[in-house]
Amino acid sequence: RGGANSWYDPHGEHAPPADRDGHGTHAMSLAVGRDSGGSAIGMAPDAQWIAVKMFNDAGFSRESVMHQSLQWVLDPDGDVSTDDAPDVVNLSWAVATVNFCNRVFQDELDVLRASGIAVVMSAGNSGPGVSTSISPANNPGQLSVGSVNDLSMVSAFSSRGPSACDGGLFPVLVAPGENVLAADLSFGGMPVYATVAGTSFAAPHVTGAMALLMSAVPTATLPVLESALKASAIPMETDGALSQAGPGLIDTLAAYRAVLAGIGSAWNPEP
Repeated sequence: RGGANSWYDPHGEHAPPADRDGHGTHAMSLAVGRDSGGSAIGMAPDAQWIAVKMFNDAGFSRESVMHQSLQWVLDPDGDVSTDDAPDVVNLSWAVATVNFCNRVFQDELDVLRASGIAVVMSAGNSGPGVSTSISPANNPGQLSVGSVNDLSMVSAFSSRGPSACDGGLFPVLVAPGENVLAADLSFGGMPVYATVAGTSFAAPHVTGAMALLMSAVPTATLPVLESALKASAIPMETDGALSQAGPGLIDTLAAYRAVLAGIGSAWNPEP
Protein backbone atom coordinates (compact mmCIF):
# COMPACT_ATOMS: atom_id res chain seq x y z
CA ARG A 1 0.00 0.00 0.00
CA GLY A 2 2.86 2.34 0.80
CA GLY A 3 3.05 5.19 3.28
CA ALA A 4 4.02 5.46 6.92
CA ASN A 5 0.96 3.46 8.03
CA SER A 6 1.85 0.35 6.01
CA TRP A 7 5.06 -0.90 7.62
CA TYR A 8 5.96 -1.33 11.27
CA ASP A 9 9.22 -2.68 12.66
CA PRO A 10 8.93 -2.75 16.47
CA HIS A 11 12.57 -3.87 16.67
CA GLY A 12 13.76 -0.66 14.99
CA GLU A 13 15.99 -2.49 12.50
CA HIS A 14 14.46 -1.36 9.20
CA ALA A 15 12.69 1.90 8.36
CA PRO A 16 11.54 0.76 4.89
CA PRO A 17 10.04 -2.72 4.38
CA ALA A 18 12.75 -5.38 4.60
CA ASP A 19 12.95 -9.16 4.78
CA ARG A 20 16.24 -10.86 5.60
CA ASP A 21 14.84 -14.37 5.90
CA GLY A 22 12.41 -14.82 2.99
CA HIS A 23 9.58 -16.38 5.01
CA GLY A 24 7.45 -13.22 4.94
CA THR A 25 8.11 -12.68 1.25
CA HIS A 26 7.05 -16.23 0.46
CA ALA A 27 3.85 -15.94 2.46
CA MET A 28 2.87 -12.51 1.14
CA SER A 29 3.45 -13.52 -2.47
CA LEU A 30 1.07 -16.46 -2.10
CA ALA A 31 -1.64 -14.10 -0.86
CA VAL A 32 -1.25 -11.17 -3.26
CA GLY A 33 1.71 -11.79 -5.60
CA ARG A 34 2.23 -11.58 -9.34
CA ASP A 35 5.16 -13.05 -11.23
CA SER A 36 7.57 -10.91 -13.25
CA GLY A 37 5.42 -11.29 -16.36
CA GLY A 38 2.28 -10.08 -14.64
CA SER A 39 0.61 -13.45 -14.12
CA ALA A 40 -0.81 -14.21 -10.71
CA ILE A 41 1.13 -16.44 -8.33
CA GLY A 42 -0.98 -15.22 -5.41
CA MET A 43 -4.66 -15.65 -4.68
CA ALA A 44 -5.62 -11.95 -4.79
CA PRO A 45 -3.01 -10.17 -6.95
CA ASP A 46 -4.88 -6.86 -7.06
CA ALA A 47 -4.96 -6.55 -3.28
CA GLN A 48 -2.64 -4.23 -1.36
CA TRP A 49 -0.55 -5.36 1.59
CA ILE A 50 0.89 -3.93 4.77
CA ALA A 51 3.17 -5.72 7.23
CA VAL A 52 4.58 -5.85 10.75
CA LYS A 53 8.11 -7.22 11.17
CA MET A 54 7.16 -9.21 14.26
CA PHE A 55 10.47 -11.10 14.37
CA ASN A 56 13.88 -9.46 14.21
CA ASP A 57 16.62 -10.27 11.69
CA ALA A 58 17.85 -13.07 13.95
CA GLY A 59 14.40 -14.66 13.92
CA PHE A 60 13.47 -13.84 17.51
CA SER A 61 10.77 -11.79 19.18
CA ARG A 62 9.37 -11.04 22.63
CA GLU A 63 5.84 -11.55 23.85
CA SER A 64 5.50 -7.82 24.51
CA VAL A 65 6.54 -7.05 20.93
CA MET A 66 4.01 -9.54 19.60
CA HIS A 67 1.22 -7.90 21.60
CA GLN A 68 2.40 -4.53 20.30
CA SER A 69 2.36 -5.80 16.73
CA LEU A 70 -1.17 -7.20 16.90
CA GLN A 71 -2.41 -3.96 18.45
CA TRP A 72 -0.75 -1.87 15.71
CA VAL A 73 -2.84 -3.74 13.14
CA LEU A 74 -6.04 -2.29 14.65
CA ASP A 75 -4.97 1.30 13.95
CA PRO A 76 -1.76 1.53 11.87
CA ASP A 77 -1.58 5.34 11.74
CA GLY A 78 -2.60 5.88 15.36
CA ASP A 79 -5.56 8.04 14.34
CA VAL A 80 -8.96 6.57 15.20
CA SER A 81 -10.69 8.96 12.78
CA THR A 82 -9.10 7.26 9.75
CA ASP A 83 -9.88 3.81 8.40
CA ASP A 84 -6.54 2.27 7.52
CA ALA A 85 -6.78 -1.12 9.23
CA PRO A 86 -6.43 -4.20 7.00
CA ASP A 87 -9.36 -6.39 6.00
CA VAL A 88 -7.48 -9.66 6.55
CA VAL A 89 -4.50 -10.54 8.76
CA ASN A 90 -2.25 -13.51 7.98
CA LEU A 91 -0.38 -15.03 10.92
CA SER A 92 2.12 -17.64 9.77
CA TRP A 93 3.79 -18.29 13.14
CA ALA A 94 3.33 -20.09 16.44
CA VAL A 95 4.46 -19.47 20.01
CA ALA A 96 3.55 -22.53 22.09
CA THR A 97 4.71 -26.10 22.38
CA VAL A 98 2.83 -28.88 20.60
CA ASN A 99 -0.54 -29.93 22.06
CA PHE A 100 -0.58 -27.05 24.52
CA CYS A 101 -3.15 -24.27 24.87
CA ASN A 102 -1.58 -20.82 25.15
CA ARG A 103 -4.23 -18.07 25.16
CA VAL A 104 -1.88 -15.16 25.70
CA PHE A 105 -3.00 -13.49 22.45
CA GLN A 106 -6.67 -14.45 22.67
CA ASP A 107 -7.81 -10.94 23.61
CA GLU A 108 -6.14 -9.29 20.60
CA LEU A 109 -7.41 -11.97 18.25
CA ASP A 110 -10.96 -11.55 19.56
CA VAL A 111 -10.78 -7.77 19.19
CA LEU A 112 -9.51 -8.03 15.62
CA ARG A 113 -12.35 -10.34 14.66
CA ALA A 114 -14.92 -8.20 16.50
CA SER A 115 -13.66 -5.27 14.43
CA GLY A 116 -14.51 -7.13 11.23
CA ILE A 117 -10.89 -8.05 10.49
CA ALA A 118 -10.43 -11.66 9.42
CA VAL A 119 -7.50 -13.48 11.01
CA VAL A 120 -6.03 -16.54 9.27
CA MET A 121 -3.42 -18.72 11.02
CA SER A 122 -1.08 -21.49 10.02
CA ALA A 123 -1.85 -24.73 11.86
CA GLY A 124 1.75 -25.82 12.47
CA ASN A 125 4.17 -28.38 11.10
CA SER A 126 4.17 -31.05 13.84
CA GLY A 127 2.22 -33.78 12.03
CA PRO A 128 1.37 -36.44 11.12
CA GLY A 129 0.32 -37.55 14.59
CA VAL A 130 -2.95 -36.57 16.22
CA SER A 131 -3.04 -34.00 19.04
CA THR A 132 -0.32 -31.87 17.48
CA SER A 133 -2.10 -28.51 17.46
CA ILE A 134 -0.20 -25.31 18.26
CA SER A 135 -1.10 -21.89 19.63
CA PRO A 136 -2.44 -19.39 18.85
CA ALA A 137 -4.02 -21.26 15.91
CA ASN A 138 -5.69 -23.68 18.32
CA ASN A 139 -7.30 -20.90 20.37
CA PRO A 140 -11.12 -21.03 20.29
CA GLY A 141 -12.80 -19.44 17.30
CA GLN A 142 -9.69 -19.13 15.12
CA LEU A 143 -9.46 -19.86 11.37
CA SER A 144 -6.60 -22.38 11.43
CA VAL A 145 -5.20 -23.72 8.15
CA GLY A 146 -3.38 -26.98 7.47
CA SER A 147 -1.49 -28.01 4.35
CA VAL A 148 -2.27 -30.32 1.43
CA ASN A 149 0.02 -31.50 -1.37
CA ASP A 150 -0.59 -31.54 -5.11
CA LEU A 151 -2.54 -34.81 -4.74
CA SER A 152 -4.95 -33.06 -2.35
CA MET A 153 -3.75 -35.20 0.54
CA VAL A 154 -2.95 -33.64 3.90
CA SER A 155 0.79 -33.06 4.10
CA ALA A 156 2.63 -35.38 6.47
CA PHE A 157 4.08 -32.39 8.33
CA SER A 158 0.73 -30.64 8.82
CA SER A 159 -0.46 -30.59 12.46
CA ARG A 160 -3.65 -32.44 13.38
CA GLY A 161 -6.27 -32.03 16.06
CA PRO A 162 -8.13 -32.12 18.22
CA SER A 163 -7.43 -28.63 19.50
CA ALA A 164 -5.56 -28.55 22.79
CA CYS A 165 -7.69 -25.57 23.83
CA ASP A 166 -11.25 -26.80 23.39
CA GLY A 167 -10.99 -30.32 21.98
CA GLY A 168 -12.58 -29.15 18.74
CA LEU A 169 -11.77 -29.69 15.09
CA PHE A 170 -8.24 -28.65 14.12
CA PRO A 171 -7.36 -27.29 11.67
CA VAL A 172 -10.54 -25.70 10.42
CA LEU A 173 -9.46 -25.68 6.76
CA VAL A 174 -6.67 -26.96 4.54
CA ALA A 175 -5.03 -25.34 1.50
CA PRO A 176 -2.00 -25.91 -0.76
CA GLY A 177 1.15 -25.71 1.36
CA GLU A 178 3.54 -28.26 -0.09
CA ASN A 179 5.83 -27.63 -3.08
CA VAL A 180 4.15 -24.35 -4.04
CA LEU A 181 5.80 -21.59 -6.07
CA ALA A 182 6.46 -18.36 -4.19
CA ALA A 183 8.44 -15.18 -4.64
CA ASP A 184 11.88 -15.31 -3.02
CA LEU A 185 14.33 -12.69 -1.82
CA SER A 186 15.55 -10.62 -4.77
CA PHE A 187 19.09 -9.33 -5.12
CA GLY A 188 19.70 -6.52 -7.58
CA GLY A 189 16.08 -6.48 -8.67
CA MET A 190 16.22 -9.87 -10.38
CA PRO A 191 13.00 -11.93 -10.19
CA VAL A 192 13.70 -14.93 -7.98
CA TYR A 193 11.28 -17.69 -7.02
CA ALA A 194 11.35 -20.60 -4.61
CA THR A 195 9.43 -23.81 -4.04
CA VAL A 196 8.29 -23.81 -0.43
CA ALA A 197 6.47 -26.10 1.98
CA GLY A 198 4.77 -25.56 5.34
CA THR A 199 1.46 -24.52 6.81
CA SER A 200 2.89 -21.00 6.82
CA PHE A 201 2.30 -21.10 3.08
CA ALA A 202 -1.10 -22.77 3.23
CA ALA A 203 -2.54 -19.97 5.36
CA PRO A 204 -1.92 -17.21 2.76
CA HIS A 205 -4.07 -19.10 0.27
CA VAL A 206 -7.00 -18.74 2.66
CA THR A 207 -6.01 -15.13 3.40
CA GLY A 208 -6.16 -14.37 -0.32
CA ALA A 209 -9.43 -16.26 -0.69
CA MET A 210 -10.95 -14.19 2.10
CA ALA A 211 -9.76 -11.00 0.39
CA LEU A 212 -11.43 -12.09 -2.86
CA LEU A 213 -14.71 -12.81 -1.09
CA MET A 214 -14.64 -9.46 0.72
CA SER A 215 -14.06 -7.68 -2.57
CA ALA A 216 -16.75 -9.63 -4.40
CA VAL A 217 -19.45 -9.29 -1.71
CA PRO A 218 -18.51 -6.25 0.43
CA THR A 219 -21.84 -6.30 2.29
CA ALA A 220 -21.30 -9.79 3.69
CA THR A 221 -20.30 -10.00 7.34
CA LEU A 222 -17.17 -11.76 8.51
CA PRO A 223 -19.07 -14.65 10.17
CA VAL A 224 -20.91 -15.29 6.90
CA LEU A 225 -17.68 -15.32 4.90
CA GLU A 226 -16.04 -17.69 7.37
CA SER A 227 -19.09 -19.95 7.32
CA ALA A 228 -19.10 -19.99 3.52
CA LEU A 229 -15.43 -20.99 3.34
CA LYS A 230 -15.95 -23.83 5.80
CA ALA A 231 -19.28 -25.06 4.44
CA SER A 232 -18.07 -25.14 0.82
CA ALA A 233 -14.72 -26.84 1.53
CA ILE A 234 -14.09 -30.05 -0.42
CA PRO A 235 -14.21 -33.11 1.88
CA MET A 236 -11.01 -35.13 1.92
CA GLU A 237 -9.91 -38.62 2.82
CA THR A 238 -6.97 -38.24 5.17
CA ASP A 239 -5.25 -41.00 7.13
CA GLY A 240 -8.61 -42.72 7.44
CA ALA A 241 -9.82 -40.03 9.85
CA LEU A 242 -11.34 -36.89 8.39
CA SER A 243 -11.50 -35.33 11.85
CA GLN A 244 -7.71 -35.10 11.84
CA ALA A 245 -7.65 -32.71 8.88
CA GLY A 246 -10.65 -30.41 9.08
CA PRO A 247 -13.71 -29.92 6.89
CA GLY A 248 -11.65 -29.95 3.72
CA LEU A 249 -9.84 -28.04 1.02
CA ILE A 250 -10.92 -24.46 0.31
CA ASP A 251 -12.98 -23.87 -2.83
CA THR A 252 -13.13 -20.11 -3.31
CA LEU A 253 -15.66 -20.14 -6.14
CA ALA A 254 -17.98 -22.42 -4.18
CA ALA A 255 -17.58 -20.16 -1.15
CA TYR A 256 -18.54 -17.14 -3.28
CA ARG A 257 -21.66 -18.92 -4.49
CA ALA A 258 -22.51 -19.88 -0.92
CA VAL A 259 -22.26 -16.25 0.18
CA LEU A 260 -24.53 -15.17 -2.66
CA ALA A 261 -27.01 -17.83 -1.60
CA GLY A 262 -27.14 -16.18 1.82
CA ILE A 263 -25.51 -18.98 3.79
CA GLY A 264 -26.05 -18.58 7.51
CA SER A 265 -28.54 -16.42 9.32
CA ALA A 266 -26.26 -13.44 9.90
CA TRP A 267 -26.75 -11.93 6.45
CA ASN A 268 -29.50 -11.64 3.87
CA PRO A 269 -28.60 -10.50 0.34
CA GLU A 270 -30.15 -7.34 -0.98
CA PRO A 271 -33.03 -7.95 -3.43
